[in-house]
Amino acid sequence: MDPSESSFTFLPFGAIIQEFRVNGLNIVQNFPTEDLYKTHNSPYFGATIGRVANRIAGAKINSLNGRSYDLHANDGPNSLHGGRVGWGRRDFEGPVPLNRGGKESVLFKLLSPDGEDGYPGTVELCVWYAGMKEQQNGIDKTVLEVEFEAELMGKDDVQETVINVTNHSYFKLTDAATFDGTEATLSTDQHLVVDESSIPTGAIEPHPSIPSTGSIVLGDKEPAIDHCFIMNTEPATVPLDTRSSPLRMLASFYHPETKMHLEVLSTEPAFQFYTGDGIDVPAVEGTSARGPRSGFCVEPSRYVNAVNMDAWKGMVTLKQGQKYGSKIVYQAWQE
Repeated sequence: MDPSESSFTFLPFGAIIQEFRVNGLNIVQNFPTEDLYKTHNSPYFGATIGRVANRIAGAKINSLNGRSYDLHANDGPNSLHGGRVGWGRRDFEGPVPLNRGGKESVLFKLLSPDGEDGYPGTVELCVWYAGMKEQQNGIDKTVLEVEFEAELMGKDDVQETVINVTNHSYFKLTDAATFDGTEATLSTDQHLVVDESSIPTGAIEPHPSIPSTGSIVLGDKEPAIDHCFIMNTEPATVPLDTRSSPLRMLASFYHPETKMHLEVLSTEPAFQFYTGDGIDVPAVEGTSARGPRSGFCVEPSRYVNAVNMDAWKGMVTLKQGQKYGSKIVYQAWQE
């Protein structure tokens, strides 16, 4: 792979994806230095999100280990993306280069202590990245594989905790200020209906902005979306470790001016699709300001607030002796 044309850069801070270059274009929003992520990354550009991605209602785990746990409320009344700090703002060990399954990879590791951000149990998280060039059906694709694995460690008096990990990259398939004109196709229109604070009510219904074909054009203002879409509507069948499940296409994107394509695949049962309407990053150290719709997110994950919903709880409850796992694959190319 010619590093000037297609390359990847990862940072120990938050195990962040800093660069994902395709034919010289970095298709992820980023900052040029690690220090800027520490001071300006309120949108979570490229970050590994945990201990729990998305929202937990009322910033409270209602019942684990026979008790409740209060978390940090950082999104109105709710806890978002791990709370006050979250794994996206922690320093990981790595990158450690290795050959894994015949693929050149890098490993990042994090040990999250019992009580961090209010969560019970000491957890070890491993994040593997493998970047490569692949030819698929005659198309040369730049591919990034992401794999997560978490275990409950130590001798803490904790038998279970909650885990829901994802990556929070913002994609833009052009060097314009916004993704205006991007053609998007979601593999499902089914989403979690939410209340006024973005917490699921329990209902799964077609999304009003997504036609049955799943195809939409992302304009300069509409559609504005920040919802969890459901690939598997039978929560009881979702395993804690989804890595043995087949990879499925979650969403695909194409920009007609740059002729850049992106596909997002995962083993996960759901994904948050966010059109970046809340991005507000000032110009710093030679970077341009980033505003609303300067990037979109596809965050493969479990159901939102699953730990507090009896029917969904099994997909996020990690017990001693178990492993949580998932895979994400990003595939990009230019015509």
